[in-house]
Amino acid sequence: MTTDAATADGKLPVASRAQVRQVTGRLLRADGKALSVVIALYVVATLAGLAGPWLLGRIVDGVRAGAPVSTIDRYALAICGFVLLQLLLARTARYAGHRFGERTLARLREDFIQSTLRLPISTVERAGTGDLMARSAVDIPNIGTAARDAAPEIFISGLQVVLILGAIFVLDPLLGLCGLVGVPVLAMITRWYLRRARPAYLAEGAAISEMAQVLASTAEGARTVETLGVVKQRVAAADATVGAAFARRKFSLGLRTVFFPTVDLSHTMPVVFVLLVGGALYTKGWFGLGAIVAATLYLWQMVDPLDKVLQWVEQLQRGGASLARVVGVAEVPPATRVSSEMPADDSILIEDVRFAYRNERDVLHGIDLAIRPGERLALVGPSGAGKSTLGRLIAGIDPPRSGRVTVGGVDVSELDPAERHKRVALVTQEHHIFVGTVRENLLFAAPQATDEQLLAALDAVDAGWLAGLPEGLDTEVGDGGLQLDPAQAQQLALARIVLADPHTLVLDEATAMLDPTTARHAERALASVLGGRTVIAIAHRLNTAHDADRVAVLDGGRITEIGSHNELVAASGAYADLWRSWHGT
Repeated sequence: MTTDAATADGKLPVASRAQVRQVTGRLLRADGKALSVVIALYVVATLAGLAGPWLLGRIVDGVRAGAPVSTIDRYALAICGFVLLQLLLARTARYAGHRFGERTLARLREDFIQSTLRLPISTVERAGTGDLMARSAVDIPNIGTAARDAAPEIFISGLQVVLILGAIFVLDPLLGLCGLVGVPVLAMITRWYLRRARPAYLAEGAAISEMAQVLASTAEGARTVETLGVVKQRVAAADATVGAAFARRKFSLGLRTVFFPTVDLSHTMPVVFVLLVGGALYTKGWFGLGAIVAATLYLWQMVDPLDKVLQWVEQLQRGGASLARVVGVAEVPPATRVSSEMPADDSILIEDVRFAYRNERDVLHGIDLAIRPGERLALVGPSGAGKSTLGRLIAGIDPPRSGRVTVGGVDVSELDPAERHKRVALVTQEHHIFVGTVRENLLFAAPQATDEQLLAALDAVDAGWLAGLPEGLDTEVGDGGLQLDPAQAQQLALARIVLADPHTLVLDEATAMLDPTTARHAERALASVLGGRTVIAIAHRLNTAHDADRVAVLDGGRITEIGSHNELVAASGAYADLWRSWHGT
C-alpha cells in the first residue's frame, strides 16, 4: 500500500515491502559489529552440534569392528565435550542475540516516537488515537518478538538445516537425496502460506486498530454516552469491531491449521525414506550400519530446527506486517512544505481564508483580519460559527484551503514546527497530565526553569491548590498518583503555556473547566503575565470579550462585526444582542 493511498481515507499508512526492507537494513547496519559476533557464535555452535551424530556412527562401526574400549571411550568423551561446547556457545549466542534485538527494538521505538510527534495534528485527529495505540501497544511488541527471537531462531535453525544436509551428503550422496524427499512438499506449502500470510496479518492489525479506536473513544466519552442514552449503540459498535477482529484472527489461524500439519508430514518423509532405502541397501552391503544410524540421527536432529524455522516464519510474517505498520507512520507527508523564511515580526494577517474539513463544504468563507502584535482579540459568535476552526488556522494546525494565514509575512502552517510552537500556541479545554511529578509536568514546557519560575507560573493561573499538596512540586500526579480534577488539570496546562512564553496565544475555551470566579481570576492573571503578547480568545463568557482590545463576531463562517466592546454595544448589532442576553437584560 502506498503512502498516498493509505492517507486518502484518513487512516495512517502502511509501508511498502521496499520501505520495510530499507528500514530493516538500516537497523541491522546500525549495530553491524554486534550482529557479526552473533552470527559467528551461531555458526560455531552449529558446527559443534554436527559432531555428535558422526561420532555416534563411528562408535557403532567401531563396536561392530571390535575396536578397543579405550577408543569407544574417547569417542564418547568427545561427544560429551562437543555437546557441552554447543550448549555454551548457543547460550552465549542467544544472550548476545537478545541484547542485539533489544538495542534494535529500542532504536525502532525511538524512531516511532519521533515519527509520531512529527505527525500533523490534523492527521492524528482524522486517523484517531486508537490506531496509534494499536501500533504502539500491539505492533511494536510483535516486532520485538520477531527481532529478539524469530530472526535469530530462523537464522540458526536454517543454518543447522543446511549443515546437517551437507553432513548427510558427506556420509553418502544417496542418503542425502533421501533426506530431500520432503523438500517439494515443504516448498509448496510454504509458498502457499507466505502468499496469504502478510495480507492476512495486515488486515488483522487494521481490525485491531479499529477495535482499539472504538473502545478508546467509548471509554473516554463514557459520561457523554450515558448522558445521551446511546449505550446500546456504542456497545453494538464495539461488538461489530470485536467481531471483525475475531474474524480476521480466525482467518489467519485457518492458514496456520493448514500450514503446520503439512510441515509435520514433510519432516517424517525423509526419515522413513532413509530407513527404508538404507535398510534395503544395507542388506546388500552398500552402506555401513554406522552411516545409516548417523544419517537417521541427523534427520531427526533436523526436525527441531525445521520446526523452529517454520514456526518462527509465522511470527516473522506477523512481525513484518507490524513493522510495515510502524514504519508507515514515518511515511506520513507533512501537511505543508516547511519554509526556510523567518517571520519579520509578530503581526498576524489573515487574507481571504477559506477552509473545509475533508474536502466538504467550506466552514470559513473569505475571512480577512489583521491582528496587531500585543493585541487582545476576542472571537465570539454562536456555536458552529467557525471560531475554533479559525483558531486552529491561526495556530498553524490546519492550512487554509485557499487564502493565507501569515505571521510576520510567513505562512504560519509552513513554519518549522519547533519555531511555530515558540511563536503561536493553541490552548483548548482538552489537556493531558503526564505520569510523574507536578514539576516534571511543567518542565515539559521549559526544561531549564527553576522552582521559583514554576511556582510563579502556577500562581499566575490561580493554582492555589498546590500549597495544599504535602510534597508540593514533587507530588506524583496521573495514573498511580494524585488524580487532579478537570479544573486543576486545566490550570496545570495553562501554567505550561505561561512557561512556554509564546508571543501569540490562542485560547479556545481554555478556562471552560473552571468555575466562573476562578476562570475570571485565571484570565486576569494570564492577561497580566502575558502582557505585551498577542492573545486571541475564543470567548463563550462575554466578560472575556469585554476586556479585549477588539471583538470579532463570527456567524456562518464570516466576520460580521469587528470593533471594541463599547463600539459594538453602541452599534446595536449581533454582539449587542449577545451582550444583553448574557446579562439577562
